[in-house]
Amino acid sequence: MASNGCEVHRFDPSVKSAHVLESERLWFHRLSIDWRDPHPAVAAQKPYGNTRKLGAILNEFGHHKIDVLKADLESAEWKVLENLILEDVLEQIGQLIFEIHLHWPGFEVSGSDSSVVRFWYSLLKELELQDFRLFHSYKDLSKPQLFLKKDIFNASSCYTLGWVNTRWK
Repeated sequence: MASNGCEVHRFDPSVKSAHVLESERLWFHRLSIDWRDPHPAVAAQKPYGNTRKLGAILNEFGHHKIDVLKADLESAEWKVLENLILEDVLEQIGQLIFEIHLHWPGFEVSGSDSSVVRFWYSLLKELELQDFRLFHSYKDLSKPQLFLKKDIFNASSCYTLGWVNTRWK
């Protein structure tokens, strides 16, 4: 994308420097997207903490929109998606591509299997209500065939889903 003229920001908490310009339009940042603000006591000990809400990152960088947000959040995607909805960040995103994990409920998601599925469904339904339309779905059969810790034939614990914001300008 960067080689085709797009400004690309890649967030990875394992990179060595806080912000690295890899090429003319490709940035690497020692950050990860989170669904909550860092705890003040922890943040005070780590003044250069490496997690932030997406809305805070946008404000920090002076950005007002994201054409494409692609994220693999290793089971934090459900809470991050909830945060994007609750804080009205979705309207700033043109396309949303998430790798979702179904082998366990995810960080800070709990309850019976049916309540977890209802929570997941409510987030996906809210995307639809905010005029996001699913345009891509990929089932990764190289991943374990688990759904909420249960073996399920021909399922996958990992899917890549892509939505487009039909109100995008």
